[in-house]
Amino acid sequence: MRDIVTLACTECKQRNYTTTKNKKNTPDKLEFSKYCRFCRKHTPHRETK
Repeated sequence: MRDIVTLACTECKQRNYTTTKNKKNTPDKLEFSKYCRFCRKHTPHRETK
């Protein structure tokens, strides 16, 4: 039931990370504060298609 999702930086829109989530338990989009190597700082990363 777990699906692979891609996380993209909200500032530069680069797709940096992949993770898995259970769509039954979390139907909304994930958002984590992760390090972006393009911005060279911690930024919010949101789930994309």
